[in-house]
Amino acid sequence: MSSPEHKQKIWEMIKDIKVGMLVTLDGDMPRARPMHLVQEAYDGTLWFYTRRSAEKVSETDQDHDVCLTFSEQEKGVYVSLSGTAQITDNPALIEKYWNPFIAAWFPEGKDDPDVALLEIKVEMGEHWMAKESKAFQLYEFAKANIKHTTPNIGENEKFGG
Repeated sequence: MSSPEHKQKIWEMIKDIKVGMLVTLDGDMPRARPMHLVQEAYDGTLWFYTRRSAEKVSETDQDHDVCLTFSEQEKGVYVSLSGTAQITDNPALIEKYWNPFIAAWFPEGKDDPDVALLEIKVEMGEHWMAKESKAFQLYEFAKANIKHTTPNIGENEKFGG
């Protein structure tokens, strides 16, 4: 778990990226697909709309452990979050997070029995943030190759677990 300050830091990193890759297990093989954040704040739980009939639902029923990755290469932001997933059809939550973007994916509306939310409780993660420009990063890579060291291109932090 992480502190409220760290949760805010993670939210600042991912809130504008909006789309993360959700990794589940399809049998023994990892499988990833894009998922769009629907919330306006982060408290340790991430919310995504899904169809109850989607394969990711049966995959998370079989194994609740999931991983989400977010990246923004231009800003040098990379985030990996691991946790547990469960499906909910709580009408109050469906109403709370419903928006025109989501409505486009669910033409039958929020009362469609196939509409559900995927709730992911984040338990651990890691993030990387480049601290300088791409030119500085290239310099660090070149320097590391010459000196046989590891480049210092920014912040890296693990949490939870």
